[in-house]
Amino acid sequence: MRLFLVRHGETDYNRQGLALGRADVPLNEQGRRQASLLAQALAGEPVRAVYSSPLRRCLDTAQEIARRHGLPVEPLPAVIEMDIGEAEGLTYAQVRERFPDLLQRWLGPDPTAATMPGGEGLVAVQERAWQAILALAERHLQDTVVVVTHNFVILSILTRALGMPLSSFRRLRHEVGAISLLEIDGETMTLVRLNDTCHLHLREGNL
Repeated sequence: MRLFLVRHGETDYNRQGLALGRADVPLNEQGRRQASLLAQALAGEPVRAVYSSPLRRCLDTAQEIARRHGLPVEPLPAVIEMDIGEAEGLTYAQVRERFPDLLQRWLGPDPTAATMPGGEGLVAVQERAWQAILALAERHLQDTVVVVTHNFVILSILTRALGMPLSSFRRLRHEVGAISLLEIDGETMTLVRLNDTCHLHLREGNL
């Protein structure tokens, strides 16, 4: 299976630097443009299925991609973003003020020990997302598949695929509107593209 991991386009929360988990905020104007450019970038791929987190910033991004291939978008709840609980919508300064112990653990050597206040931690995110990817690999043995999802979900999948400790997730980066590509052949996983944003710097119609 060729698996395109796509992060949704930009939202106002992303632009303002607010903590964003499961708040169902829409794409902003820039995010809608990024979704269109993503669709254009993937138009030439032999995509057989498009899956998405159930949050609308992902669904709207996925719809743009799926439309180019005449496919429906299939919601995949297991790749919803990390539940960040009471940190939702806060600035970095507000999180530091309200949850100093959390921030100390999150920025420490083992961020996997941190659980979001009223939410979940990275270990739970990785487990549910990884099981979803394994199920897709069984269903789409020779297919090219797109999964539109979120930052922490993508980073947790990539660290697992590369055999990295989950605590090393900050060694990877995945921007909004970026593409990564994994090739999955049984237990062999190869990272072909990482955090590719080239398409976002082109004008529509110029790919």
